[in-house]
Amino acid sequence: MQKLIFDCDPGVDDAVALFLAFASPQDLEILAVTTVAGNVGADLTARNAAVIRQIAGREDVPIHAGARGPLVRPPFDADAFHGPSGLGDLPLLEPTEGVAPGHAANIIVDVVMDHAPGEVALAVTGPFTNLALAMRLRPEIVPRLGEVVVMGGARREGGNITASAEYNIWADPHAAQIVFSSGARCVVMGLDVTHQVRSDPARTAAVAAIDTPAARACASLLAFSNAIERDIGGGAGAPLHDPCVIAYLLAPHLFTLRPCMLRVETASPLTLGHTAVEFRLPDPGAATIRWATGADADAIFSLLDARLAR
Repeated sequence: MQKLIFDCDPGVDDAVALFLAFASPQDLEILAVTTVAGNVGADLTARNAAVIRQIAGREDVPIHAGARGPLVRPPFDADAFHGPSGLGDLPLLEPTEGVAPGHAANIIVDVVMDHAPGEVALAVTGPFTNLALAMRLRPEIVPRLGEVVVMGGARREGGNITASAEYNIWADPHAAQIVFSSGARCVVMGLDVTHQVRSDPARTAAVAAIDTPAARACASLLAFSNAIERDIGGGAGAPLHDPCVIAYLLAPHLFTLRPCMLRVETASPLTLGHTAVEFRLPDPGAATIRWATGADADAIFSLLDARLAR
């Protein structure tokens, strides 16, 4: 069983990722969910995580709110893609359990330091602000971290918020650069791979056919994303961005990875948040970052269906 901190900004696709993680207690021991401003504001991301936790019946997992904005740049949410609430048109309940005390960055530090080196993995599916703050607070957490699996960046696919930048990196490029240059062992799920994993009509219908509370909520979230993708992007199915992070933790064999060097543009107003991914390395075995280039989309959706059916 993998011990895990899940740092996120729910967000429609973050919510599906949370449902997948919550539905996998035999594989993932979720020590904390930490939230950050991103897709919507910080109050909403914390509330949304509590909503998803309650639907999933996982009130045993604590939620801790974190950064209310990026390290340097002004905040910019993505409610055009996620709806004003951040959860599309999912009917919202008032969670009975609220957010636990303690800032997310401090919780990351405390949990990592309280466990053996390499024991705690991190899943990061929003801006990297909380993790960057934790690394600044206690740099000694870096060698103690397990695998850090993140959703962010783009190489071949270009950007989804600007011509060359993916949203999570663009939202706080300075935090992303801190994480990627820290020496932490990172697996990066960028648009190059998440655009291969799309909730086409057949896959969405398969989720909708599962009669559990989590599956019904996921079907609503996927339908909302598909409508946005159709209206804005002209595509038939929305990419399943953030759930790829959890799918990798559950079934890494479903992904193809390449070692790389990765740097983030933090100065240019034109290409802010661009991820420069270099595969030509003098010693690939020494690389601390691996970039996902391929995924088995059918198997990932089969995994999602199986877990939501439990």
